[in-house]
Amino acid sequence: MDHKALAREMRGLREQVTGITDTAVAAADGLLIAADTADSIDPEGLAALAAAGLGLARRTSEATARGALHRTVTYGSHGCAAFYAVGDTALMVVLGDEGMDVERLHTATQPALRRIDLILTRKAAEGV
Repeated sequence: MDHKALAREMRGLREQVTGITDTAVAAADGLLIAADTADSIDPEGLAALAAAGLGLARRTSEATARGALHRTVTYGSHGCAAFYAVGDTALMVVLGDEGMDVERLHTATQPALRRIDLILTRKAAEGV
């Protein structure tokens, strides 16, 4: 897998959207693939929680006939966490501080998610 390409995508989001503090990419089952997180964040735990939350949101979206899930966002008193589906087999989580522009984040993530999906799909196609 091209870890440098994944790191470029995560770093690129930070450059495009002010307020991003941490990012991670994980498999849909919660296994961490790549992370750019602060020392105070457990990236493996974040990946597992994000997968559980995204899985529940996917099931809710399906059960209520809302179509394929694209993202879910949780807001806390110190910022937010956005969880994005990357195809059917992965996810990306983005943590941001109180000042992060969530609408800008949603716009900036769309091309990055497509590129991340291609990076991960290439890995699967190569059998690595």
